[in-house]
Parts: sequence; structure tokens; C-alpha cells
Amino acid sequence: MGEFLVTCINKRDHKSAHQRIGYVGNPQGKWRIAEDSAIQRIKSGSDSFYTLVNGRRAEVVVATHNRKEYLKTTADGYSPDNLLNMGECVNCKTV
Repeated sequence: MGEFLVTCINKRDHKSAHQRIGYVGNPQGKWRIAEDSAIQRIKSGSDSFYTLVNGRRAEVVVATHNRKEYLKTTADGYSPDNLLNMGECVNCKTV
């Protein structure tokens, strides 16, 4: 099982808070992965993803809204929207 630190995202062109993320990634590792693929990896248990905000770790989990699955982080006591507050992924290869 792989464990991956997420430090950037690419947003979709949606206004819904639950459909904004298209990719999660890490520019240091030069990778990004489509949200649907990350969801499948998390659900299958093959990989896990997490964020670090001000030294606090939050796991990336699969949530559902109106029967649509999306990614969010667990509560870290600091920020409720760790992923949506991240910068855009640039120079990252889609894997």
C-alpha cells in the first residue's frame, strides 16, 4: 500500500463545493492523480493520501453528497477545507 502526501490540487470548472477537485498531487514528487482514480485507490485500500497543514496531518477520505463521491480530509482541528485551500498543481505528470 502506498501512502502519498497531497500538496496541490487542480480544480474543475464547477461551482459546487463537492465537485471542484479534478486532481490531487504533489509537485515535489511531480505527480498528480485524477480524483476518480484516487477515490478508487482509497476505497480498495491499495493507497492512502494525506495532507499536512501547519504540521497537522489529515487523511484524505471519500465522502458522498447527492450520490456523488468526492475527496475531503478528516477533521484536523485546524482547517475544514484543507484540499480546496491548496494551490494548483503545476509541472506534475498525471499518473
